[in-house]
Amino acid sequence: MTHPTVSAAAPAERLAAQFDALHTARARSTLAARLYARAMGDDYPEEVAASSSCDWPLLGLMAARLRMRPGQLLVDAGCGTGGIGLWLARALAVGLEGIDVSPVAVAQATLRRTSFAVPAAFRVAGLEDTGLPDSSAHGVVCVDALALAANRGSAVRELGRIIAPGARLVLTRALRQGAEPLWEEQARAAGLIVEHVDERPAEPAMWARLYRLWIGHAAELRRELGDDQADRMLHEAHKMLPALPGRRAVLLTLRRPAAQPSALGSADTMTGPARPENGTATSERTPE
Repeated sequence: MTHPTVSAAAPAERLAAQFDALHTARARSTLAARLYARAMGDDYPEEVAASSSCDWPLLGLMAARLRMRPGQLLVDAGCGTGGIGLWLARALAVGLEGIDVSPVAVAQATLRRTSFAVPAAFRVAGLEDTGLPDSSAHGVVCVDALALAANRGSAVRELGRIIAPGARLVLTRALRQGAEPLWEEQARAAGLIVEHVDERPAEPAMWARLYRLWIGHAAELRRELGDDQADRMLHEAHKMLPALPGRRAVLLTLRRPAAQPSALGSADTMTGPARPENGTATSERTPE
């Protein structure tokens, strides 16, 4: 989901309050969802209605990379209003536990369970302290949420802790122009292997279209969402648009070995169209 513009080190209470305000405002109007749909075009998964870069290609790729079996448990970390996890849980015939820092998002996700008819529970928790038992998840997804963790390495370690042996964590990541990825290092510290790096070459252009739509509909945003939310969205759009050219966005698949390997394997990398030398990254909500 799109993050409010906040410092990555903002206290949890402040972050939760800002997300509460965002979800409360967007529940009053369909404008934000309509603009996402215009930006994504045919790739917009209307039923999911996520405020993130989650499109049909990403949903299909995550389902394939998770390799889950019916009846297992999927965790949606940073679930927002729940659409991504609920869709995947139904598609894979698995149970779902969603966590998010926003009580308002958790309440909205809970109300959506009946629409998807899957066994699901949602509760308030952060990426660095999920409150889940060790090795309890057979799959974890984290879409456009890691960037707001106060310490991303700690968040990856926490998500790795809850993954059962042989299970996978799939998460979206992005890079600033010229930045070197820390994926291998963070995965190794969490006891995980980078199994796949799937390029998402269409993601930067989607955000560019969306941000221009926000700017072009500034008056409507103010009228339907209020000045505070409109100001946050417009600030994000103006800040992030210049950083999008050359941005590199990927889906990482991290796996916990079924048995302790003697050496970590190298990633299977699926390359997209030629990546510019200066990969960019921002997170979907704040720069990474």
